Amino acid sequence: MPTTTPKPCIRFVHSRKLRTHTLKVLDALERDEDATEHAEALGDLVVELTETGMTYFFLAPLELVKMGFVVRQSASLGLSGVQSVMSPMTRNILGRMDDGQLRKISRFIRTLM
Repeated sequence: MPTTTPKPCIRFVHSRKLRTHTLKVLDALERDEDATEHAEALGDLVVELTETGMTYFFLAPLELVKMGFVVRQSASLGLSGVQSVMSPMTRNILGRMDDGQLRKISRFIRTLM
């Protein structure tokens, strides 16, 4: 769990558009009296951030080292398979959270930014 004490970390670069979207979802959730109204949007956001991070950490290095097309396609297909299982589960879990839990997830995501 992130703390205010600086510790070694690793991060990924994402688009300005994704950052804007992230802040929009988090701001809406945090402003609303009932954070559960934003569970679906938060679930979609977590899935999008996960996909972006997995692409950055796994697929981008394959491009960097100029792996062959078949290897890159195989890796991409593998990640798609993982995401197809993980995405509905992520949305389901977030959809079952209460107001306080969703707010903690929102704060956690902000600490990663």
